[in-house]
Amino acid sequence: MPAGILDHYPFSPARYDEMFVARGIPRAHWEPFAARLEALPADALVQRSRFVADAIESDGVTYSVYADPKGLNRPWELDMLPQIISAEEWSVLSAAVAQRARLLNAMLADLYGRQCLLSEGLLPPALVFGQRGFKWPCMGTQPTGGHFLSLYAVDLARSPDGNWWAIADRTQAPSGTGYALQNRIVVSQAFPDAFRNLQVQKIADFFRGLQNALVRMAPTDGETPLAVLLTPGPYNETYFEHAFLARYLGFPLVEGQDLTVRDDTVYLKTLRGLRRVHAILRRLDDDFCDPLELRADSALGVAGLVGAVRAGKVLVANALGSGVLESAALFGFLPGICERLLGEPLAMPSVATWWCGEKPALEHVLENLDELVIKPAYSGMNRQTVFGHQVKGKARDELVASIKAQPHAYVGQEWVRLSQAPVWTGNAEQPLTTRSVGLRLFAAAAPDGYTVMPGALTRVAPSAGVEVITMQRGGLSKDTWVQSDAPTQRSSLLKERLGVIDLLYNSGDIPSRLGENLFWMGRHSERVESSARVLRAALTRVAGGTDDIGDELSGLLIAANRLGALNEDEDADAAPSLEARLLGAVTDLAQPGSVAANLRALAMNANHVRERLSSDNWHVLNRLETVLKPSPATLDQAIGALDQVMLNCISLAGFAMDDMTRDEGWVFLILGRRIERLASISALVSVVLQADPDQRDNMLEWLLEAGNSIVTYRSRYRRVPELLPVIHLLVFDTANPHSVAMQVHALKRYLARSAQDLGHPMPPQIAGLERRIGRFDLTAFEAEHCDAACARLASLLNDAENTAYVLSDDVHHRFFIHTVERSRLRSVA
Repeated sequence: MPAGILDHYPFSPARYDEMFVARGIPRAHWEPFAARLEALPADALVQRSRFVADAIESDGVTYSVYADPKGLNRPWELDMLPQIISAEEWSVLSAAVAQRARLLNAMLADLYGRQCLLSEGLLPPALVFGQRGFKWPCMGTQPTGGHFLSLYAVDLARSPDGNWWAIADRTQAPSGTGYALQNRIVVSQAFPDAFRNLQVQKIADFFRGLQNALVRMAPTDGETPLAVLLTPGPYNETYFEHAFLARYLGFPLVEGQDLTVRDDTVYLKTLRGLRRVHAILRRLDDDFCDPLELRADSALGVAGLVGAVRAGKVLVANALGSGVLESAALFGFLPGICERLLGEPLAMPSVATWWCGEKPALEHVLENLDELVIKPAYSGMNRQTVFGHQVKGKARDELVASIKAQPHAYVGQEWVRLSQAPVWTGNAEQPLTTRSVGLRLFAAAAPDGYTVMPGALTRVAPSAGVEVITMQRGGLSKDTWVQSDAPTQRSSLLKERLGVIDLLYNSGDIPSRLGENLFWMGRHSERVESSARVLRAALTRVAGGTDDIGDELSGLLIAANRLGALNEDEDADAAPSLEARLLGAVTDLAQPGSVAANLRALAMNANHVRERLSSDNWHVLNRLETVLKPSPATLDQAIGALDQVMLNCISLAGFAMDDMTRDEGWVFLILGRRIERLASISALVSVVLQADPDQRDNMLEWLLEAGNSIVTYRSRYRRVPELLPVIHLLVFDTANPHSVAMQVHALKRYLARSAQDLGHPMPPQIAGLERRIGRFDLTAFEAEHCDAACARLASLLNDAENTAYVLSDDVHHRFFIHTVERSRLRSVA
């Protein structure tokens, strides 16, 4: 990079520039970093930019943009250049944010308590009771520990005069702390020298304080407290952050279905049974937290949660009903409320806001529409932010009419011209450009008030000229470096040195849902692989020019039907129809047993256990999702796609056996694979045994292919397939990882381990099946005519297939469903 990299920086005096005080003159706290940028050669900067992008990809950092068709789990966008804040400026900012958190916490205590703010006229009752954010079922509840807001976030914008203004309060389930932490991890490694020399404050202590606060405020009743992080699930836009934070804080990541309320007490459904939950760090908005008392159609929350909070049996952070303060309409009333509740002036001013629910404010907004930004008054309203000066003609008339018809639903805000910050483009001619930026700062409850995280999530507009910054519109982000006056100490939630007690790993808090999804992940991965092998064998024979449905192909179609990959009622008389059916069995998502449908189910299960899977696992899963996109249009393309499917399934199986910790969750993954393999191989061999005697020999080749045993057979016998050795290899040979006997032995071993570890009796079905297989007389297959032996073995294999499904149901009821009698529940409480 030429020495004059900053000479081409597009400085504009019309906006506050975060980096420069004037063209070519960096601000004092930026000077060391600016000098570092100037000194680095072009290839070094490109390399650091690539490091940031690679780190985001390898860590699997994602953010889902719902409006983007390609937005599900899209990579998080992080600019390699940090936002830098001086120590002097931070001392003012942090104090103001801490005060604002105290103020909003006191407001919640009043609104759900004595309501002095309403009776004294400091807040219009219509502003509170006229919105969905106020939750009547929470009236009178006081959170344990005294904090309604355990975690608070505020969005700030800097005006051209350099002052910061609050533009939004986040009081329900603030997002961004996890992304801020991830940004810090990556960018500090991209510029380690600058990070150290600038004496950037560490943020790990903030998370330690949040962790300790939740545990301290939880109602423990003398028990060791269990705190969990409640997520809406893998399809939420910030699910990566939920999983990342849960790991970092050491909290189990749970969904609503993982929790149950009994006698006003919240329990986590674990593989070992019910365990009481004392604190919940929620990432669900208020409405969805309790279908019993808040929103009846919510499938994300926990029925009875409000009652448990009311009874003082659990801490929910933030307190239910705290969303009432996310209304921008409150801004104009905060200065007076701050004087009333805290006895001090408001330190962090809000951007000038007029709530149209009051007549003078309505008139002001309509008269000054061109100078204002029109926003919905309350969060959750289906209305877009509109810049008054951009609305013309009919659209303007419609906006004015809508405001007049529902004035309480709108606010007018002063338009803050956002400050600009440098963004790396990688363009050789102009490597740096400017974008509008805003800060999201975070505060956590502490014994003496609130602690502000010495950093922030800096949000960046996606392109020049964009004034509304939201990640849902594709924005970028930056790490935020807050300088310190003194050298900083290395800090992390991870211990510097581990003691013996840290080596005593206890997996007793694995949620049943996690075990269930691992179980079905195992089943679906095996189902995909077995279906792919059968369909590849069929497609290969059709593509090879088979003119009619001979014995070999007929058996394959029956086998594919038995596995659910082909629809039973379709006509298979003509080759074109057969080709279409086989392609549909590979690609048709509407066909429940198709490879594509099973791949989708596999991805769904994997998304629910994301925190348990390595980045290598995710690379394989991502490849599996793209193998059939676009859908293969020819037989040869389908065969190639199935080859890739099987290769990636084998990779997944390898990761499961070699890379995953063999805890209780892993056992259920393997149980799922073994149960599914027992069912599929039993069904495939049974198809051949039940065929007409003169057709069996023609089916043995594909049976070995479908059973992934063709190489073993050829190396062992060096001859064309014969019934007896094929049957022995696929049914009775315990050295063959794909045989029926091997699955039975493995299931017996892992079920015994689960019975021992989790305190459930051993299912009786598997031992009986093992005895029947061990007693079967193979010598009957030595006879020239062995129809009776084939019938007996087919019956046994049909029973084995049914046993697999019975075992699956048994595992489900024993470990994944928690229905206990009240008397027993009282004993564990």
